[in-house]
Amino acid sequence: MNETRVNKIFKNGMIYTLDNKNSWAQAMIVAADRLIYVGSNEGAESWIDAGGEVIDLEGRLVLPSFVEAHAHPSHAVDFFENISLYQLTSVDQYREKILEYTADHPDQLVYRGNGWDNTLFPLHGPGKEILDAIVPDKPLVLISYDYHSMWVNTAMLAFSGITRDTPNPDGGIIERDSQTGEPSGTLRETAMKLVEAVLPDFSLEDKVNTLISYQKMAFASGVTMCHDAMLDEDTLAGYKALAAAGALEMIFRGSIAIEPDKPIGEQIEMLLDERANNKNPKFQTNTAKLFVDGVVEGGTAYLLEPYSNQSAYYGELIWEPGVLKEVCTALDKEQIQVHMHVIGDGAARIALDALEHAQQQNGKRDARHLLTHLQLVTPQDIKRFKQLGIVGVPNPFWFKVDEYYSTLALPYLGAERANQQYPMRSFLDAGVCMASASDFPVTIPFDPLIGIELGVTRSPVGTVTDEILWPEEKASLEQMITSFTINGAYANFLENETGTLEVGKQADFIVLDQNLFEIEASEISTTKILNTYLQGEEVFQAE
Repeated sequence: MNETRVNKIFKNGMIYTLDNKNSWAQAMIVAADRLIYVGSNEGAESWIDAGGEVIDLEGRLVLPSFVEAHAHPSHAVDFFENISLYQLTSVDQYREKILEYTADHPDQLVYRGNGWDNTLFPLHGPGKEILDAIVPDKPLVLISYDYHSMWVNTAMLAFSGITRDTPNPDGGIIERDSQTGEPSGTLRETAMKLVEAVLPDFSLEDKVNTLISYQKMAFASGVTMCHDAMLDEDTLAGYKALAAAGALEMIFRGSIAIEPDKPIGEQIEMLLDERANNKNPKFQTNTAKLFVDGVVEGGTAYLLEPYSNQSAYYGELIWEPGVLKEVCTALDKEQIQVHMHVIGDGAARIALDALEHAQQQNGKRDARHLLTHLQLVTPQDIKRFKQLGIVGVPNPFWFKVDEYYSTLALPYLGAERANQQYPMRSFLDAGVCMASASDFPVTIPFDPLIGIELGVTRSPVGTVTDEILWPEEKASLEQMITSFTINGAYANFLENETGTLEVGKQADFIVLDQNLFEIEASEISTTKILNTYLQGEEVFQAE
């Protein structure tokens, strides 16, 4: 008989461990928050008398719990608390939602929300007249689902002091009426800061409630760890309050935003202070977030060749390349992980150049800098990821031919580039560590099983079709599971704690209702999470 105090004994499972041999097991034993046994049913028998609860898995598939390598839960207040336009599919539905919210909140002085879709307004953003007809007398601002554009009414333009004479800020666009030059109602990239500067702050209660709601959604999706990819002083306050209230359940790691229009030295000092002060095992801030460019749908992604619909126009760079090299070198010197948003192939090259410069100046180390989104990357630049030790953070939820492809990617990029969006297999074949993510709330729902299916099929969920986005870039099921588990842990320097089911690691795992290895790829997204365990404790159980 073993004398170790055991909490739980799981047996009769199909346990995919994701150890370095991709081994399978039947049983696991949990003591405190750790796995102390992973192996056969027979090997677990000697532990039966050690006092733990025995749980029969009944042959179900068990995986390590999922890691969300890039999301924005702390910025999802509009999704949970305000005007949420996510998953609505027409301007009429937007109108109904706004009318419903404003009728329920007649005393609110400023209205705000999130989630409108650029595909409803191809080539030019939505106009202020639509919103003026709904809310004529109070400021109203709605952020696009990708967080790179704002839609505002006339009252908000006035409230923000934006007129026909307001110049475009560096890295931003104020869309204008082609006849009058007046702001049309859409603001892109850094132009959004003109509105953000006058918006009232969210309450601390709103921030905390948002994070609590996110944790519940994450556990139901099998996610037990998340990298919050854009923190500032306000969002940091939400995490600290959550921790102080004892309500911090998930494991969070965060990137603190570094912006080009603020003193760089002061921002790095703030990041160093936060890194030193945030030592909670479940919440740490070890990373800096920088936006190199914008997005294709806003015409602000930075491309190596001009946009197909605008001759001699390459997009918008948020950082001047020389300055970006200096900033990345300064961050790397302080051993701060760098996390960069790159959409266009031009932005990817500039980001790689900056990190290569940092490595040349500071020497090579296990930095694990992160480049995320990677919508367009040239083959020669993919090879540089491996050479520089950079982790790729793709968004498999976007690997498909859909309305975005037809209404935005094709006219903006042309057929050749539109058909070479989101490389994945090329990165994997080059030996690059790829840690998948949803970019929530850009993607809703953010269920990793959807991302896994799309990574394998590269076609819309639940379909068997010949309309596949770059079929040569399909990944295997094993590769996609790896990208949502151990690779996400590795990206956050936590591969020795979680991400696989091995003795000595945290007992972080999920139980599924069907075996992904025994069903068609187009059925992966229909799989249900039955149970989610974090550090040996059940945090979600399906009804």
